[in-house]
Amino acid sequence: MTRQLFGTDGIRGLANSEPMTAGTALRVGMAAGAVFTRGNHRHRAVIGKDTRLSGYLLEPALTAGFIAMGMDVIMVGPMPTPAVAMLTRSLRADIGVMISASHNGYADNGIKLFGPDGYKLSDEAEAEIETLVDSDLGKYHAGSDGLGRAQRLDDAQGRYIEFVKNTFPRGRRLDGLKVAVDCANGAAYRVAPAALWELGAEVIPIGVAPDGFNINRGCGSTDPGAMQDAVRRHGADIGIALDGDADRVLIADEEGALLDGDQLMAMIARSWQESGRLKGGGLVATVMSNLGLEIYAGTRGLRVERTRVGDRYVVEHMRRHGFNVGGEQSGHIVLNDYSTTGDGLIAALEVLAVVVGSGRRVSEVGRMFTPLPQLLRNVRFAGQFPLDNESVQSAVREAESRLGRDGRVLIRKSGTEPLIRVMAEGPDETLIADVVSRLVDAIERVAA
Repeated sequence: MTRQLFGTDGIRGLANSEPMTAGTALRVGMAAGAVFTRGNHRHRAVIGKDTRLSGYLLEPALTAGFIAMGMDVIMVGPMPTPAVAMLTRSLRADIGVMISASHNGYADNGIKLFGPDGYKLSDEAEAEIETLVDSDLGKYHAGSDGLGRAQRLDDAQGRYIEFVKNTFPRGRRLDGLKVAVDCANGAAYRVAPAALWELGAEVIPIGVAPDGFNINRGCGSTDPGAMQDAVRRHGADIGIALDGDADRVLIADEEGALLDGDQLMAMIARSWQESGRLKGGGLVATVMSNLGLEIYAGTRGLRVERTRVGDRYVVEHMRRHGFNVGGEQSGHIVLNDYSTTGDGLIAALEVLAVVVGSGRRVSEVGRMFTPLPQLLRNVRFAGQFPLDNESVQSAVREAESRLGRDGRVLIRKSGTEPLIRVMAEGPDETLIADVVSRLVDAIERVAA
């Protein structure tokens, strides 16, 4: 079946337009409720959201859908995506829902679904829900005496803060460290500064005044300049930039220089290897990660296994093959000793644990390798773009021939936006720029 609703990270789109309407959210809630109503126990759904305005539209619609199927709903309000995953397991819920468009602007929104184990749903489960969305859902409705109830969980934030703090090495503290944390005016605007402060840090909070419209705007991991400036201006030891739902993170050292997800994975994998904690003989990354990560891992006797883009594909590979460190260059860092999905705050604490344990500066312990030149450009398109178009494929073959064995080309559709992503990398920066430019020209001719 061709999937119309679900992309690489749940359902996403322009708020109050299909599929991000109250009507579709209602049907998604009912369909998910039907799929995850199993057994005779009292069923539960956990719903969290970020801070964008349209959360007020989608939260009650999803709630009504679950209630119609006889599920009780526990609403936790603005909370990071990994917090919703954790609470789904902790509260023994049958399904968890995060209402968020992650790093997108406020006008978009999305629905991410978690199973009772706290993991994002498989393609098969999403396909089952999608099939039911377009079916006669009335036959699955609870009777009038079997409707669910809704309640808010008042201590949800405290539960997550304690969970996060317990991942930090016992006996260590952040006393004496000055930490700038940019919460992107998003889901972590309360919990991230609180967790860092309770661990002893002097906290410089940024992006902690959400108004429904300013999520990810000029702040957060997709626009970390404000965080970098704050590090330099306040003389901070480290900067942390989360995205709108706090499942990804970028780090800045004491000079304000950025460390991306590849560097963070390398840093954590090395630390865990040295302490005997690393599993699987390496780490899991996506096709977007820099070749420099593979080269560095090889010098440590480790391997890097790649998946398609999307942190849930990273997680699936980690679970199947026994890895406990993985993630994406964009800053999704998955440490499944702790969490079932990317958790920006926990990843940041792992970096801080290395800094505290070594007594050295972030710049001294955080830059693991020199990345190969890599260039990514996006081409916007409408409708279904034919990646197998012969003129595009001819341009790809020419690019691969020019780069040879020392470089690579990747062209893929975004799973969250109407974009074609064009990436190339290799040792020659000038050649990379020319290769990408030619590929973009070829795609734009077809997309026009």
